[in-house]
Amino acid sequence: MKSESTTLGYNSKVEGEVVVTQADAVINWIRKHSVWPMPMGLACCAIELMAVGASRFDISRFGMEVMRFSPRQADCMIVSGTVTYKMAEVVRRIYEQMAEPKWVVAMGACASTGGMYRSYATLQGVDRIVPVDVYMSGCPPRPEALLDAMIKLQDKIGRERSVKNLTAPKAAAAAPAFAGKEA
Repeated sequence: MKSESTTLGYNSKVEGEVVVTQADAVINWIRKHSVWPMPMGLACCAIELMAVGASRFDISRFGMEVMRFSPRQADCMIVSGTVTYKMAEVVRRIYEQMAEPKWVVAMGACASTGGMYRSYATLQGVDRIVPVDVYMSGCPPRPEALLDAMIKLQDKIGRERSVKNLTAPKAAAAAPAFAGKEA
Protein backbone atom coordinates (compact mmCIF):
# COMPACT_ATOMS: atom_id res chain seq x y z
CA MET A 1 0.00 0.00 0.00
CA LYS A 2 1.31 3.42 -0.94
CA SER A 3 1.13 6.18 1.67
CA GLU A 4 1.19 9.85 0.77
CA SER A 5 3.47 12.18 2.69
CA THR A 6 1.77 15.37 1.51
CA THR A 7 -1.26 16.83 3.21
CA LEU A 8 -3.96 18.20 0.96
CA GLY A 9 -6.13 21.18 1.84
CA TYR A 10 -9.31 19.11 1.79
CA ASN A 11 -7.78 16.13 3.61
CA SER A 12 -8.05 17.64 7.05
CA LYS A 13 -9.50 17.03 10.50
CA VAL A 14 -12.94 18.42 11.34
CA GLU A 15 -13.61 19.30 14.99
CA GLY A 16 -17.14 20.56 15.38
CA GLU A 17 -17.44 23.47 12.96
CA VAL A 18 -13.69 24.12 12.84
CA VAL A 19 -11.44 22.61 10.16
CA VAL A 20 -7.84 22.03 11.26
CA THR A 21 -5.12 21.71 8.62
CA GLN A 22 -1.69 23.08 7.74
CA ALA A 23 -1.34 26.53 6.21
CA ASP A 24 0.97 25.08 3.52
CA ALA A 25 -1.73 22.61 2.49
CA VAL A 26 -4.41 25.28 2.10
CA ILE A 27 -2.21 27.81 0.28
CA ASN A 28 -0.81 25.19 -2.10
CA TRP A 29 -4.26 23.75 -2.81
CA ILE A 30 -5.51 27.23 -3.74
CA ARG A 31 -2.43 28.01 -5.85
CA LYS A 32 -2.38 24.75 -7.78
CA HIS A 33 -6.04 25.00 -8.73
CA SER A 34 -5.91 28.64 -9.85
CA VAL A 35 -2.90 28.90 -12.15
CA TRP A 36 -3.28 31.78 -14.60
CA PRO A 37 -1.03 31.11 -17.60
CA MET A 38 0.43 33.76 -19.85
CA PRO A 39 0.97 32.42 -23.36
CA MET A 40 4.23 33.45 -25.02
CA GLY A 41 3.37 32.15 -28.48
CA LEU A 42 6.54 32.65 -30.49
CA ALA A 43 6.16 30.04 -33.25
CA CYS A 44 4.13 27.03 -34.42
CA CYS A 45 3.75 25.59 -30.88
CA ALA A 46 1.39 28.47 -30.16
CA ILE A 47 -1.26 26.84 -32.38
CA GLU A 48 -1.20 23.77 -30.15
CA LEU A 49 -1.34 26.07 -27.12
CA MET A 50 -4.50 27.67 -28.53
CA ALA A 51 -6.05 24.25 -29.07
CA VAL A 52 -5.82 23.52 -25.34
CA GLY A 53 -8.39 26.24 -24.66
CA ALA A 54 -10.90 24.68 -27.06
CA SER A 55 -13.69 22.37 -25.97
CA ARG A 56 -11.95 19.19 -27.13
CA PHE A 57 -9.08 19.51 -24.63
CA ASP A 58 -10.58 22.06 -22.20
CA ILE A 59 -7.83 23.38 -19.94
CA SER A 60 -10.55 24.88 -17.73
CA ARG A 61 -11.01 21.44 -16.12
CA PHE A 62 -7.75 22.14 -14.30
CA GLY A 63 -8.50 25.73 -13.25
CA MET A 64 -6.28 27.30 -15.92
CA GLU A 65 -8.77 28.75 -18.39
CA VAL A 66 -7.95 32.34 -17.52
CA MET A 67 -5.24 33.09 -20.09
CA ARG A 68 -3.79 36.46 -19.20
CA PHE A 69 -1.81 38.54 -21.66
CA SER A 70 -0.58 40.88 -18.96
CA PRO A 71 2.43 39.73 -16.90
CA ARG A 72 1.06 41.42 -13.80
CA GLN A 73 -2.04 39.22 -13.87
CA ALA A 74 -0.35 35.89 -14.72
CA ASP A 75 1.68 33.50 -12.61
CA CYS A 76 2.73 30.90 -15.20
CA MET A 77 4.52 31.73 -18.45
CA ILE A 78 4.16 29.14 -21.21
CA VAL A 79 6.99 29.76 -23.67
CA SER A 80 5.88 28.04 -26.86
CA GLY A 81 8.19 28.16 -29.82
CA THR A 82 11.60 29.32 -30.97
CA VAL A 83 13.22 32.03 -28.86
CA THR A 84 15.60 34.21 -30.83
CA TYR A 85 18.21 36.43 -29.22
CA LYS A 86 16.21 39.45 -30.33
CA MET A 87 13.13 38.14 -28.50
CA ALA A 88 15.07 36.82 -25.47
CA GLU A 89 15.34 40.24 -23.86
CA VAL A 90 11.56 40.70 -24.17
CA VAL A 91 10.85 37.28 -22.66
CA ARG A 92 13.17 38.03 -19.73
CA ARG A 93 11.59 41.47 -19.16
CA ILE A 94 8.07 40.01 -19.18
CA TYR A 95 9.18 37.28 -16.75
CA GLU A 96 10.60 39.88 -14.38
CA GLN A 97 7.29 41.81 -14.47
CA MET A 98 5.33 38.78 -13.26
CA ALA A 99 4.41 38.71 -9.58
CA GLU A 100 5.74 36.05 -7.22
CA PRO A 101 5.21 33.12 -7.12
CA LYS A 102 5.76 32.49 -10.81
CA TRP A 103 6.41 29.41 -12.89
CA VAL A 104 7.65 28.74 -16.44
CA VAL A 105 6.77 25.92 -18.85
CA ALA A 106 9.03 25.40 -21.90
CA MET A 107 6.71 24.07 -24.59
CA GLY A 108 8.31 22.16 -27.44
CA ALA A 109 11.80 21.31 -28.58
CA CYS A 110 12.59 24.86 -29.71
CA ALA A 111 11.77 26.45 -26.35
CA SER A 112 13.54 23.67 -24.43
CA THR A 113 16.75 23.26 -26.45
CA GLY A 114 16.61 25.47 -29.54
CA GLY A 115 15.16 22.60 -31.56
CA MET A 116 16.55 22.05 -35.03
CA TYR A 117 17.86 25.62 -35.22
CA ARG A 118 21.59 25.68 -34.44
CA SER A 119 22.17 29.18 -35.72
CA TYR A 120 23.62 32.44 -34.47
CA ALA A 121 20.13 33.92 -34.06
CA THR A 122 18.47 31.20 -31.96
CA LEU A 123 18.72 30.87 -28.20
CA GLN A 124 19.52 27.25 -27.34
CA GLY A 125 16.90 26.88 -24.62
CA VAL A 126 14.82 29.41 -22.74
CA ASP A 127 16.35 28.14 -19.48
CA ARG A 128 19.38 30.28 -20.28
CA ILE A 129 17.38 33.43 -19.48
CA VAL A 130 14.56 32.31 -17.12
CA PRO A 131 14.28 29.38 -14.69
CA VAL A 132 12.10 26.64 -16.19
CA ASP A 133 9.89 24.43 -14.01
CA VAL A 134 8.51 21.97 -16.59
CA TYR A 135 9.94 20.96 -19.97
CA MET A 136 7.83 19.51 -22.80
CA SER A 137 9.25 17.63 -25.75
CA GLY A 138 7.81 17.43 -29.23
CA CYS A 139 7.77 19.39 -32.45
CA PRO A 140 5.09 20.57 -32.04
CA PRO A 141 3.86 18.91 -28.86
CA ARG A 142 0.25 17.74 -28.81
CA PRO A 143 -2.31 19.57 -26.64
CA GLU A 144 -2.49 16.47 -24.42
CA ALA A 145 1.22 16.90 -23.70
CA LEU A 146 0.60 20.47 -22.55
CA LEU A 147 -2.18 19.28 -20.25
CA ASP A 148 0.21 16.67 -18.84
CA ALA A 149 2.87 19.33 -18.29
CA MET A 150 0.36 21.58 -16.52
CA ILE A 151 -0.67 18.67 -14.26
CA LYS A 152 3.02 18.12 -13.43
CA LEU A 153 3.30 21.83 -12.64
CA GLN A 154 0.28 21.53 -10.34
CA ASP A 155 1.99 18.63 -8.55
CA LYS A 156 5.14 20.71 -8.15
CA ILE A 157 3.14 23.64 -6.76
CA GLY A 158 1.44 21.28 -4.31
CA ARG A 159 4.82 20.17 -2.91
CA GLU A 160 6.22 23.69 -2.34
CA ARG A 161 6.82 25.19 1.10
CA SER A 162 4.59 28.22 0.66
CA VAL A 163 4.49 29.55 4.24
CA LYS A 164 8.28 29.63 4.41
CA ASN A 165 8.34 31.48 1.07
CA LEU A 166 5.83 34.03 2.34
CA THR A 167 7.87 34.97 5.40
CA ALA A 168 11.45 34.62 4.10
CA PRO A 169 13.08 37.38 2.03
CA LYS A 170 13.49 36.48 -1.64
CA ALA A 171 16.91 35.42 -2.89
CA ALA A 172 18.34 36.59 -6.19
CA ALA A 173 16.79 35.20 -9.35
CA ALA A 174 17.94 31.70 -10.32
CA ALA A 175 18.73 32.61 -13.93
CA PRO A 176 21.52 35.04 -14.76
CA ALA A 177 20.74 38.34 -16.40
CA PHE A 178 20.67 38.19 -20.19
CA ALA A 179 23.99 39.34 -21.55
CA GLY A 180 23.48 38.86 -25.27
CA LYS A 181 24.90 36.15 -27.48
CA GLU A 182 27.04 33.35 -26.11
CA ALA A 183 30.73 33.15 -26.81
